[in-house]
Order: sequence, then C-alpha cells, then structure tokens
Amino acid sequence: MSLKSLQKSNRLEIKAFQKPKDVKTIVKTHIPFSGSPQKHPYDSSRIILVSDPYSPNTFYFEFKTKDIIYVEELPNVVTIEGETITMARIWVKKSSIAVRCTPFVVEDTRTDD
Repeated sequence: MSLKSLQKSNRLEIKAFQKPKDVKTIVKTHIPFSGSPQKHPYDSSRIILVSDPYSPNTFYFEFKTKDIIYVEELPNVVTIEGETITMARIWVKKSSIAVRCTPFVVEDTRTDD
C-alpha cells in the first residue's frame, strides 16, 4: 500500500479581479473570508485560505475558485525573521460548498488518578 504524505502548498499569486460596480450587491450575495491564500496541492480549481498563518491555533478554508467573485489585497504580515505572508479578503458566493479544516493533536484526554 502506498501512502502519500502531506506537502506544503505554494503561495497563491492573487489574480486581478475587477471590483464590482455595486458593492451593496456583493454583500447580499457573497460572504467575505480573510487569510493567506495558498495554491491547492493537487486541484487547480480550488484554493486554500489559511486563517491566521502564524497562530498556533490556525485553521484553513478550501474554496472552489469559481465561487469567488472578488479578491481584495490586505496588508501583508511580516515575521520577526522578515518573511512576508500575503493576506487577502475573498468574497465567496453564499450557499457554496466549502471545507473548514482545524488541525488538532490526538491525545488521550482521560486522567489517571
């Protein structure tokens, strides 16, 4: 049996989206999500959005690119070491199917008294 290990995703270059003429319409039909956009490791029709890349309790979203209408660039995050992370706000169509993944450590929570 062959197992594939998880691989680090590459950063996603933000494509230029034309700002919609009527922003009020977007609010009625789409929901904003903010984070660091990353390329999906094996499906080019999806993106990964890491909520808070440097938090020890981070999680990520996975969206289909066809469900995204608009992308706003946000200020970059810079680490103490000088590494820059691109941040963005993406507007996703309401009622779209997406994935939210929250990593956790598997441990025995029973206490031995």
